[in-house]
Amino acid sequence: MADTVDTKVIFSGTRRYVTKLTCISDGTGESGVVKVDISTLTGPSGGTVSKVVLEEVQWSIVGFSSVRLYFDHNTDDEMAVLGSGSGYFNFRPAGGSVDPASAGGTGDIILSSANPIAGATYDITLVLRLKD
Repeated sequence: MADTVDTKVIFSGTRRYVTKLTCISDGTGESGVVKVDISTLTGPSGGTVSKVVLEEVQWSIVGFSSVRLYFDHNTDDEMAVLGSGSGYFNFRPAGGSVDPASAGGTGDIILSSANPIAGATYDITLVLRLKD
């Protein structure tokens, strides 16, 4: 069996992208799974998105010790660490959690979960700013 996961687009514009990530785990968890493929998004100028900026994240996590979000690069760059329970981060006042665009990779948003138990769940909403 595998975790039951879903990625739902809440809003997709040329400047913002909002998505909801959900999971019901069978106890196996996820490792390095692409949740937002930036090559499928259209940027502010109508062209390809070069990177995304995490502005807000809201979550509810039960049965995982944490869920980690990364920007996909040769060495993945950590975007946010979400602990068990519920929470909200607003990165806007600091300019957002910006992809440092390290060497290689795609800049996609990838997710890894830690220490799942059978029946563990997460519900995560990401608000992203798109950059050309």
